[in-house]
Amino acid sequence: MSVNPELVGRTFPPAQPYLVGREKVREFSRAVFATNPIHHEPDAARAAGYADVVAPPTFAVVVQEATLAQLLAEPDAGIDFSRVVHGEQSFTYDRPIVAGDELTATLTVTSVKTLGGNAMVTAESTMDDATGEHVVTATSTLVVRGDDA
Repeated sequence: MSVNPELVGRTFPPAQPYLVGREKVREFSRAVFATNPIHHEPDAARAAGYADVVAPPTFAVVVQEATLAQLLAEPDAGIDFSRVVHGEQSFTYDRPIVAGDELTATLTVTSVKTLGGNAMVTAESTMDDATGEHVVTATSTLVVRGDDA
């Protein structure tokens, strides 16, 4: 089955809100070798003007995962997860993510292209805080390998 081109423009329901925990930020920071004290120490983060520890920029993928799971589980998407390779990732921030944020993410498929027998699906996950203010948009391109790939 090929990827359904009618996915373009589809917006999925918001994922369950994700409460950003201090320990999750610290764990992620260690995993990506983010050594700046604002990622680990609340006092350093407060001294830098933040309410709590600051997540590294790529932390948004943790929140985005729930929205991508919706896409991958969509029955009419035509996406075989065993053939998916992560192709590209980018982030557009209005402000950093900090511990204590409650983020709600909503995914919209922005592009489906076929290249050399493979499909490339691009989707944007917009993340808003509990007040409804935009925090970050995470954009992912998934490559769905064709039968010959």
